[in-house]
Amino acid sequence: MQASSLRPLAERLFAELRTLGFDGIGVTRDSYGAGESAALDRLRAFAEGEGLAVEADRAANLVFRLPDTAPDAPAVWAGSHIDSVPQGGNFDGLAGIVAGLLCLVEHLRAGRTGGLPLQVLAFRGEESAWFGKAYMGSGALFGKLGPQELELPQRCSGETLGACMRRAGADVEAIRAGQLLVDPARVRAYLELHIEQGPVMVARELPLAVVSGIRGNVRHNRIRCIGDAQHSGVVPRWLRHDAMFSVADLIMRLDAHWRLLLEQGSDLVVTTGVVGTDPAEHSISRVPGQVLFSFEARSQSRETLERFYGLMRAECAAVERERGVRFEFDRRLDSPPALMDAGLCGLLRDACAAQGTPFDVIPSGAGHDAALFANAGIPSGMLFVRNQNGSHNPHEAMEIDDFMRGVQAMGHVFDRLCHPTP
Repeated sequence: MQASSLRPLAERLFAELRTLGFDGIGVTRDSYGAGESAALDRLRAFAEGEGLAVEADRAANLVFRLPDTAPDAPAVWAGSHIDSVPQGGNFDGLAGIVAGLLCLVEHLRAGRTGGLPLQVLAFRGEESAWFGKAYMGSGALFGKLGPQELELPQRCSGETLGACMRRAGADVEAIRAGQLLVDPARVRAYLELHIEQGPVMVARELPLAVVSGIRGNVRHNRIRCIGDAQHSGVVPRWLRHDAMFSVADLIMRLDAHWRLLLEQGSDLVVTTGVVGTDPAEHSISRVPGQVLFSFEARSQSRETLERFYGLMRAECAAVERERGVRFEFDRRLDSPPALMDAGLCGLLRDACAAQGTPFDVIPSGAGHDAALFANAGIPSGMLFVRNQNGSHNPHEAMEIDDFMRGVQAMGHVFDRLCHPTP
């Protein structure tokens, strides 16, 4: 494919979507909300202007295809998510959709017919920042959202996920019932281009990387530590039931376990990203009676996740006994690890090598929609594009030259998959 001729389209789309989603600091495209919907409307207008067919699926994701292909035909799928975290960057998710659209436009301009068609999906609701649940748009396709998930509240409005999905046009009753909204057998392969969200590729001067696998995670959005609210000046240490010191004690114990597991060669990252006392009652002169905090562990190994989760619950019980507090847990949320397909990884490696682009094979610490496809038994592959300053912040800095190298590599693989040679 001639990626250079597609570069102006990419630059235009990235600029327009950034302007559309700019919140004064970064880019905000809220899952199943107004920002995400506005971005999808703009992508629809672009695709239709280029002569592509566009329709929404039953989870309100957008599907793009060539106009002469049937919507339900067996196909190679490409895609990523359109939503962002609050005050995030412009390329997280969007880069994968734009890459797929450019490849579709190239197929249309070249008059490609026959073989497997290519379809591109713009998924809603991949980010967990809005409802505490990831993979909502893609998960709904595979029957992975049930009644409990649909009752999750939006972080700002408190409106339920189900209500937001219904307003966006999703078939909420089918989703609630756990129906399959897509036949996995007709998805012959799934490919996703995404910015790297960490520093490895920049540090190693790699424009592209082939993803070997995606870490899974176990989470609690909200754990409550309940102690006794007391006067800070009159209660000695041995009579205190301090929720804040208890949470701090727990986190330090978990850090010690994490360090030991890393020394034993385990793949693991652990985060407590939300910690807070109640602003309605906290005071500098008050021993905190309640603390709310979050818990997340990620690993490429299910065994490691379960082992660390067991350690976390055991340490909670120990802190309860020693400090006279108790822990209350909301629902445990799980996303299993996923391995990428060896054959697709090989095709992506070949594509990078053929164009002379330095690359390596690395795992993904962040979650992606590709994990659901891989765990559904669909051959899946991912290509990372170098990105400075990390992700989930306004300072994402993917270079357009690197992106176009990624588009070129993806186009090469799509040609092999859609039009295989005997």
